Amino acid sequence: MRPESLAFLRRLLDTPGPSAFESAPARVWREEAARVAGSAEVDISGNSWATLPGGAPRVMLAGHMDEIGVMVTHVDDDGYLSFGPIGGWDPQVFVGQRVVLMGRGGAVDGVVGKKAIHIMDKDEREKVSKVEDLWIDIGAASRAEALTRVRVGDPGVLASRVLEFPNGRLVSRSIDNRIGSFVVLEALRLLAGGVGASATVTAVATTREEISASGGGARPLATHLDPAIAIVVDVTHATDYPGIDKRRHGEFRLGGGPVISRGAAVNSALFELLAETAEQEGIPFAIEAASRDTHTDAEAIFNAHRGVATALVSVPNRYMHSPNEMVALADLERTAELLAAVCRRVTEATDLVPR
Repeated sequence: MRPESLAFLRRLLDTPGPSAFESAPARVWREEAARVAGSAEVDISGNSWATLPGGAPRVMLAGHMDEIGVMVTHVDDDGYLSFGPIGGWDPQVFVGQRVVLMGRGGAVDGVVGKKAIHIMDKDEREKVSKVEDLWIDIGAASRAEALTRVRVGDPGVLASRVLEFPNGRLVSRSIDNRIGSFVVLEALRLLAGGVGASATVTAVATTREEISASGGGARPLATHLDPAIAIVVDVTHATDYPGIDKRRHGEFRLGGGPVISRGAAVNSALFELLAETAEQEGIPFAIEAASRDTHTDAEAIFNAHRGVATALVSVPNRYMHSPNEMVALADLERTAELLAAVCRRVTEATDLVPR
């Protein structure tokens, strides 16, 4: 990966931005997008996008910008903070973690507290932790003091930063799915700096995917951009570590290339175009079955306005929804290359109606 892209990716991943509070990483993304495409835009939902103009069709490359996090729900008389999850968490992950809260005056450090094992009763030791049994300690001595630094509704993230591991591995708390927004911008960079596309291609960083029961930010932006084609980039579960049943969950390895979904919200003709392009470009890939839904922005986009030919391309990710998710940099590069190659192939005459 080019050093400039890796530096941008590290900055993007380290900037806190849980669902509904993505403004800070979105600013980082738009700054880079403006360098790639000349300008970048933002809408009322916080979605950001940049476009390389061309002719028909309009192509939307979408990766969501948000990450899972926490939110302050109560401040007690002694200054301890109750909190709730933003997005899907295993509550066991919270125990003993440090957090960074996004207070109105800036970042506020805290630690997640729990009764020490030495003073637990036997039955308490055998119970799994629940969020309501935990609290955040920011070092305040009273409720009044705590409220000078935080208020109810303040969001936060677990305090971890990007690590580079051997064999081209990258570790971060926000890989799901800030790397999607990175990949679509890298695809736009490839088109802008090399052989371009005849189509109009827009890279999009969407919001609220992790809490998107009603479609998140992707649906209104798809309605606004009115694309004929949308390719969503997200993560999927790597299954190359101990204890995973590949018969149930598929076989997806770090370094094995992008994973192309088939079924659910995916347009069958666009799936075939992606698979055919990967084969012709020599890009290794795997196929993931989506018999009911994809649990991604694809569901929010494919039925927007008159309907959009939608596909889902995912990056294998170990330890999803934890402070230390892991991906292979090679998979990010290959996914961007696949998206750029497909954008070069589609023209006004491309027929994606399933027949």
